[in-house]
Amino acid sequence: MDKMWSGRFSAGAANLLDQFNASIMFDKKLYREDIEGSLAHAQMLAKQGILTAEELKQISDGLNQVTAEIESGKFEWKISDEDLHMGIEKRLTALIGDAGKKLHTARSRNDQIAVDFRRYVLRKNLEIVHALKLLMSEILITANKHTQTLIPGMTHLQHAQPINFAFHLGAYLSMFKRDIERFESSYERNNISPLGCAALAGTPHNIDRDMTAELLGFSGVSVNCLDTVSDRDFALEILFNISTMMMHISRLSEELVMWSSYEFKFIELSDEYSTGSSIMPQKKNPDVPELLRGKTGRVYGSLMGLLTVMKALPLAYNKDTQEDKEGVFDAVETAEISLKILKEAIKTMEVKTQNMNSACKVGHLSATDLADYLVQKCNIPFREAHFITGKAVAKSEELKIDLSDIELKYLQEIDSRIGSDVLEFLSIKNSMNARNSAGGTSTKRTEEQLEYFKNFIAKTNPELLV
Repeated sequence: MDKMWSGRFSAGAANLLDQFNASIMFDKKLYREDIEGSLAHAQMLAKQGILTAEELKQISDGLNQVTAEIESGKFEWKISDEDLHMGIEKRLTALIGDAGKKLHTARSRNDQIAVDFRRYVLRKNLEIVHALKLLMSEILITANKHTQTLIPGMTHLQHAQPINFAFHLGAYLSMFKRDIERFESSYERNNISPLGCAALAGTPHNIDRDMTAELLGFSGVSVNCLDTVSDRDFALEILFNISTMMMHISRLSEELVMWSSYEFKFIELSDEYSTGSSIMPQKKNPDVPELLRGKTGRVYGSLMGLLTVMKALPLAYNKDTQEDKEGVFDAVETAEISLKILKEAIKTMEVKTQNMNSACKVGHLSATDLADYLVQKCNIPFREAHFITGKAVAKSEELKIDLSDIELKYLQEIDSRIGSDVLEFLSIKNSMNARNSAGGTSTKRTEEQLEYFKNFIAKTNPELLV
């Protein structure tokens, strides 16, 4: 059968062109958005007197039948149809005749795909937000158990100051909260309807764009049709948002890999979410967090790919834009499974609290507390206090002990101004709780932070909290 646009051509398209040009084998994923858009468009055309009531019924019944055929697997997707719009319209016309040919009045494939793809991206924004909240809820469950579990806080991957494990997890809760806010902001900004922009300049038909926008759940209509049909900012935004989210997931994954090693042994991932070695029977490999790190690079590639596609396109629509979907589909699917499996890995992992606490006795984590003591209690300038503390650390190294275990006599040999109350400052647990400023690691401040994240989730999804 001739293509629907073939009237201007004297020769048919080559088979090779069909293969190169067609998008139907991947954009068929948007069939529901496409059919819903067509149903809304048909209702509007009928309201405006462009379709009769009988034609609207025929179109609606026909599109519902096409939906049933697609969902039952009976629908035949053909490369020769180019894209899902043509495939669905051709089948509709075969079912109902001339009424099917009227459906495309006052629209173009340009605004049609802009509607379909935008609605898909908007829906996925909300679904990813929900999955992020599920992940945050699971992290909160673990964090609430460990507001007093000590762990070395690190800078440069070196032991720095004692913190509690819940406080450490709270850093990731902060990241995921910002991710949610980015997705929600993108949803609000991009929830506008392209339908009615037609090819690039609007249409001479008496249409009602506000009606179709309302029917399809948009908050309004786009302002400039020339921009609208070529705009893919909404797709770039979800790719950027996913990339940033996956970067956060990758950072947490890196720590899970380290923490599960024998060198740390802070956690043990469950057998359900670990694998073994084909040659070394003793191995238990952290494949889930390793794959999460790797898939982050895959998502970055999708973002850079679409940025490159869009970087020099003249207005308005260009066929290059057909390359916008596969990367987004892949990134969305990667994000969805990544969020699910990370949630389960955290839910089923064992936290080795004793090993965490023991690690805080390595690296002189209370050194800063000694310096603070010298400043606060002895009125010593910080730079001098820093020097005295350095000497105390050197003495501890000489004695092969941690600074938190040093005897008072050694400290007083270094500086006679040091009093017996210094030992309280050197306690690892006291050191953690001493950091009681807003946002700090003390148990009290950590509990406040966890309550903050709980309230953030409860505001819209209280059912997610246990």
